[in-house]
Amino acid sequence: MIDPLQQQLEDLAARSGKPVEAFLWVLQALEHTRQRLRREGHVTARELLDGQRDLALQKFGPMAYDVLSHWGRQPGPDIGQLVFAMVEAGLLAKTDEDGLADFHPDHEFPEAFVKN
Repeated sequence: MIDPLQQQLEDLAARSGKPVEAFLWVLQALEHTRQRLRREGHVTARELLDGQRDLALQKFGPMAYDVLSHWGRQPGPDIGQLVFAMVEAGLLAKTDEDGLADFHPDHEFPEAFVKN
């Protein structure tokens, strides 16, 4: 029997055309970010982007850029689209101040993983 969250993610993936793994990655990055910040609840887009970068570097080391690129994902806009799809599906919440534009990183994708 499939658990309810998995079913919701599969339904969301089917509706959005995005792979379930992409949504699972967002949830992993969110949990990692909360642990890193030592708090529960809301995190900002910037905090989530930084947490995603940190998690990718921990999991994939110097290959983080190549792995995420191979998945066809950019750290800012793509994760923002996934987050807001999850918000619309009722899986995540946002504040009135949160917007998709918040997920546009202030650094270039390769620089975030390779140069730093």
